[in-house]
Amino acid sequence: MQIVLHIGAHFTDEGKLLKSLGKNREHFSEHGISLPKPRSYRTNIRKTLNDVHSVRNSEAREAILLGMIDESVDSPDRVILSNDNFICVPRMAVRLNLYYPNADERLADLCNLFHGDDIEIFMSIRNPATYLPALLAGIPEENSEELTEGLVATALRWSETIRRIRKALPNVSLTVWCNEDTPIIWEELLREMSGLEATQPLAGGDDLLNEIMSPEGMDRYADYLEKHPDLNQMQKRRVIAAFLDKFALDEEVEEELDFPGWTDEFIEALTDIYDEDVYEISRIPGVTLITP
Repeated sequence: MQIVLHIGAHFTDEGKLLKSLGKNREHFSEHGISLPKPRSYRTNIRKTLNDVHSVRNSEAREAILLGMIDESVDSPDRVILSNDNFICVPRMAVRLNLYYPNADERLADLCNLFHGDDIEIFMSIRNPATYLPALLAGIPEENSEELTEGLVATALRWSETIRRIRKALPNVSLTVWCNEDTPIIWEELLREMSGLEATQPLAGGDDLLNEIMSPEGMDRYADYLEKHPDLNQMQKRRVIAAFLDKFALDEEVEEELDFPGWTDEFIEALTDIYDEDVYEISRIPGVTLITP
């Protein structure tokens, strides 16, 4: 069985991938793809992982699979599971100037739970200039000092986290993308996670564009696609980027960068470090980096 694990990061798509994938539930079932309801596995998996005696226990695996609710398919070939908290809760996401310091151990336990299955891990990353403020705003106020005290934001590297995951799980497929690119690569993300071929119809590919592009822009974009039905993925991405450049809604694409002590120059430096970090990720063997 193929097990897809979408592990976050926190404050990236925030459930939108599952919502878009859910529009294809009936079509997925025809291809043996299951998209269980999150409430049917998230708590069960967390409890199982917290019980050291259950990991690599075939009965625990079967119990998890039997507990998953997806009325559309009985014996799936591919199961898609998503949870930003598979690794940890948000307040534990940054520690010791590392992103997800326990990611390798937690994911190793999670993969051991599905030992013998073909596992694919999907992970989005985000510019620390926007990720850290989102993280600070999203955790309880009493935990904010745990995040900010001793934090050296310029020391954080997603590539370090990815390398740790690769070292712990060298035989597991790992796909990574930048949250900033999601409007342009959304349809490809849906296809990669579902495993559907490019020739298969797929709903939800424009969901993110609908949120950040003006109605006029969406109408013109749809009209352009209708007149150019033979665009390949690369050409389509260029078209999306061009339409966003002209019709993006400023209030939807601009982000608050409120973090104690940060200046514009520091934010620019963080962004430069992030760009270099993404390049480093592209060079890690065994990692698929989806880019526009």
